[in-house]
Amino acid sequence: MAHKRVLMPSKFAIGETLTSNMVAIGMRFAAASSTFEPNIEDTIIAASIEGVKREDYRVLSLLVDWLELHMERVNVDRLTKMVQLVDDILVRAFWTAIAQWQARDWRLKRMQKIYRKQRINLAEGFDFQMRKYGEDERFAKTVLRVPAKLLRHRLNDILSPAELAPKHLAYRYRVMIGPSYRADMWALMEYNPELTPSELARKCYGSFPTAWAVRRDWIICTRRKLTKVL
Repeated sequence: MAHKRVLMPSKFAIGETLTSNMVAIGMRFAAASSTFEPNIEDTIIAASIEGVKREDYRVLSLLVDWLELHMERVNVDRLTKMVQLVDDILVRAFWTAIAQWQARDWRLKRMQKIYRKQRINLAEGFDFQMRKYGEDERFAKTVLRVPAKLLRHRLNDILSPAELAPKHLAYRYRVMIGPSYRADMWALMEYNPELTPSELARKCYGSFPTAWAVRRDWIICTRRKLTKVL
């Protein structure tokens, strides 16, 4: 069967599953980590939906802090395309604001333009907090208005890159070769070297040619390792 590329998961994680996935990518919750390695972009988009649409500001606080520490390891090309497909205006505004806040990252240029309308409040009913505390400095020059003190800012609730890399294999490969579909495929081959190129591409949301090349290179490298041992 020909490979049909997909960009989004069939559904985003919610509830306890989402919490476990967030723990697995380095957010400190009082919960167990997922038993499998979750995709990074799937997890952060799911967290943004949980935080923005369902007004879970504990989740949103951790997400914003995670992005401050780990944006460099995010596959921004895929993330931007995913945000463009989300049907909620406020979620799109949130990601536009994140891109504007992290404007030094040139990869986020397209995302900065996803929401083009006037500034929007993170939620209704924040007028009192805005008057009393002012704006969250991280969002002050963005399309999103967020009261200060609403989103707790504690970077020690997030694993550092050095702490996360040994725990999340795809993250480690992204550190080594850059945040890409190829990095995720290399990590998945570590877990299951019997995957076909089509399976590898589907599980990592990548293209068949990239998956085919990764599998070919994996075989070359593992054969070299075996020869050296023998």
